[in-house]
Amino acid sequence: MTAPPDPLPPDVLQDAAATFGLLSGTVRLHLLWLLTRSEHDVGTLAEETGQSVATVSHHLGKLKLAGLVRSRRKGKHQIYILDDPHVADIVRLAVEHQQELHARPGQRRQSRDVRLA
Repeated sequence: MTAPPDPLPPDVLQDAAATFGLLSGTVRLHLLWLLTRSEHDVGTLAEETGQSVATVSHHLGKLKLAGLVRSRRKGKHQIYILDDPHVADIVRLAVEHQQELHARPGQRRQSRDVRLA
């Protein structure tokens, strides 16, 4: 028989939910996906995501405030680095899982059509 799990403090649950909230934004998820591969400047991230530099900067600011990314200066450029290996794992798993589902005919879920109660 296994012991029941330790109770989770409400602040831990709230912080975990906030992290998933950040990951739920398509642009932010795309940015994090790109940053799992390597560090990038804002202009490159904007080009890769098809978003404006202002939009990417806005989202990176939220991710930085949450402690998921950090930045450093390289000449005139601000370089962004994914700063949370656990979040990097979550992003990789989620995206690679969806890639696998899309590769299998009949296995793809329409997650945008799912309604949660």
